[in-house]
Amino acid sequence: MASKEALKAAYKQDGHRLRPMGVYQIKNQVNDKRFLGASSNLDGTLARDRTWLGLGGHQNKALQQEWKTFGPEAFTFEVLEVITPTDEPRNYSEELAILLEVWLETLQPYGERGYLSPPRR
Repeated sequence: MASKEALKAAYKQDGHRLRPMGVYQIKNQVNDKRFLGASSNLDGTLARDRTWLGLGGHQNKALQQEWKTFGPEAFTFEVLEVITPTDEPRNYSEELAILLEVWLETLQPYGERGYLSPPRR
């Protein structure tokens, strides 16, 4: 069995740093409404959202209600943009926030077009 230090080193080298990160959407194919988000772990976040929707406990109540009304087959989970990790130090959180803002401005997933509240100005 590998030592704790070896496992930590392997995780740091291959684990969190190489996970796909970026902006994603959950889209209702019936009415074209969208939920957008950004994550430093797209696979994990998409799996979590799918699980919570299936269990009835997603934090976005409007999305959850329509999931219940239309069923899971009415929804698609899509990655809109990916940030490729590099070995150079970068502020991925800031990059994700900027990318999400660009996609929110482009798609305007508010009111009849989405499940998010418009930004406060």
